[in-house]
Amino acid sequence: MSLPTATSIPCHTSLETSPSSKGGIDEGAHILIADDDYLIRTAVERILTLFGYNVTAVASGRELLDTVQDSFDVIILDINMPGMDGFETLAELNRMKVDIPVLFLTGAGSMAYAVKAINLGAYDFITKPIDDLEIFHVKVRRAIEKSTFLRHEKLYKQNLEKEVAAKTRELAEKNILLRQYSDQLEKATVQIMSSLQTAMEEKDVYTAGHTLRVTDYCLALGEAIDLPEEEHIVLRRAAQFHDIGKLVIDLSCICKPGKLTAAEWALIKKHPEVGANIIKPFRFMEREQHIIRHHHEKLDGSGYPDGIGGADLDTLTRILIIADSFDAMTSRRNYRRNLSPEEAVAELRRCAGSQFDPDLVESFARIVVSPEPEHSRSLP
Repeated sequence: MSLPTATSIPCHTSLETSPSSKGGIDEGAHILIADDDYLIRTAVERILTLFGYNVTAVASGRELLDTVQDSFDVIILDINMPGMDGFETLAELNRMKVDIPVLFLTGAGSMAYAVKAINLGAYDFITKPIDDLEIFHVKVRRAIEKSTFLRHEKLYKQNLEKEVAAKTRELAEKNILLRQYSDQLEKATVQIMSSLQTAMEEKDVYTAGHTLRVTDYCLALGEAIDLPEEEHIVLRRAAQFHDIGKLVIDLSCICKPGKLTAAEWALIKKHPEVGANIIKPFRFMEREQHIIRHHHEKLDGSGYPDGIGGADLDTLTRILIIADSFDAMTSRRNYRRNLSPEEAVAELRRCAGSQFDPDLVESFARIVVSPEPEHSRSLP
């Protein structure tokens, strides 16, 4: 085997053009060599040192694995070594997730070796003996450039991950503050609207307490059919504000004795639509808006304001329709006597299927006839 000794270095090669004298990207690069042949190892080490590189040389693959660290820029690895050959050493480097370009140093240039080396992730080959120092130097420099790129890429990813993590924490903290602010805003909105609703009912002896009773009836029926907690929240708000539209409509006509005129009845029928429009700006009550608008609809589509029915009326709307109708029938009005709970339930059953949901009517009947419903639930 020819050896890369000093006498084999071609006379046309200028060692004065080393990167250390030119200040290139590979200046001060650290190279790790593994070769079991002392003469070859020493010769390659001498050449690399003349090029201005820092060199660490070891005699085996096992020794290389014990020596390698992230500070190395390139590994030059002999293939044929006793104990652990170059392929086995590279496979172990891969398992250790060592991300350093590996140049195989070999005198055997078979295609099988090349394919195996490429599959293992080798960067390039250096053949022995080293007859052309220019080519040798170019391969080393390219490997160093690759190593520099990998190091910069790794550092960029680490910095990016830290920045993303920091931004994620910042966004999470802001989201918590936004949720807290949103919750406070929702509570304040509900409290203001509750105050307006109470003020409205205090002006009308016939509707005083109506909202509270309807809300309690709705929640009791919701519990009887095992509504999820989030549905209870929506139902409670919809029931509490189902008559909010009466705030802006003159409904003094409902206090007069006798039947209402067509004009008076048309005015009263506007309050579900007006109430829904009042709720509309509050996006957190989108479902409540739909329920409030349709709490005077009927299953057969003969209600108002939109004349919808059947599948277009969800469970919460159907619950409110029953609770509102029951309280209206059992409350005193100037133009008619109020019904007893038993009479009102009989009327609900008579209209079940056309106006009311039959299954919900039966569940509601078990609540209001026996036992007595509770009227102590707290409102939002």
